[in-house]
Amino acid sequence: MKISVKVPATTANIGPGFDCLGMALPIYNTITIEETVLPGTGIEINVINDENVTNDLILEHVPQDENSIIYKAVELLYNSIGQTPSELKITVQSQIPIARGLGSSASVIVGGLLAANELLGKPADEVALLSIATEVEGHPDNVTPAIVGGLVLTSQEDDGRIVYTKLDWPEEWAITVCIPDYELSTDISRSVLPKEVPMPDAVFNAKRLGMFVQAVNKKDEILMRLALQDKLHQPYRMKLVPGLDKIIENLKHEEDVLGCVLSGAGPSILVISRKNNLDKIRSIVKETWEDLNVKVDIKTLPVEPLGAMVINDEKNS
Repeated sequence: MKISVKVPATTANIGPGFDCLGMALPIYNTITIEETVLPGTGIEINVINDENVTNDLILEHVPQDENSIIYKAVELLYNSIGQTPSELKITVQSQIPIARGLGSSASVIVGGLLAANELLGKPADEVALLSIATEVEGHPDNVTPAIVGGLVLTSQEDDGRIVYTKLDWPEEWAITVCIPDYELSTDISRSVLPKEVPMPDAVFNAKRLGMFVQAVNKKDEILMRLALQDKLHQPYRMKLVPGLDKIIENLKHEEDVLGCVLSGAGPSILVISRKNNLDKIRSIVKETWEDLNVKVDIKTLPVEPLGAMVINDEKNS
């Protein structure tokens, strides 16, 4: 039996929502799990880069044994029902670039988990899947939208439960994703964050997150311009993303731009704007980074509303 799951990319934080805001985007990884019939073959993991992905955005080597995060997610699910995974072939067909702040790790965790759940007859409900995925990933801001889709405000409670609520992103606002041609690991990006933050900064972000929710609900552009500011992570990560300060400064002069933020841990960035003058916005980002010899792939994308989906495998039809 073979199961394939198509999982969207995700962007997290979106300015003030550090570790609690996430959004699904229509770039996909497809994870396939197949039960093999030959005893003793163990776990086989393969990665196939999609032909539409440029050489500059190739998924790096994924561990092909029990050290893989895909295997860890699958193993936790099996263990939760008193079983141990044995002979499985896992294939990742990749479109989401790795180490760019677009949820590549969350996508393979979620894909492996959902595919294994299908193989096992769906013993785990959404609550259990979110909990296991977060245990492997470490926080729920990427895995939650990867599973449920949309723009999500999410939290892991003290008892391990994941709670979330969806927000309706205004159709009038464009999301332009700018992906530079270099990687930035989440571990490095987190290492520059302080263990404690000043109380005024925490209060600043609490206000901005409240503004963000209200701005989205009311489609309030003035409030959104304020809401996208942050003091908990972006000021510390700015030095890891050369040119980001110049991009933000250059975009300030564009009246259609509501804000520019890091996507997750970076180095990709999001430009939130009206749907006017998108070519000019893309051009400003491209030219600013090109001055620093950084190539960039720029996509204006809608929100992916559905999240991960089990798909039919054409080879089995």
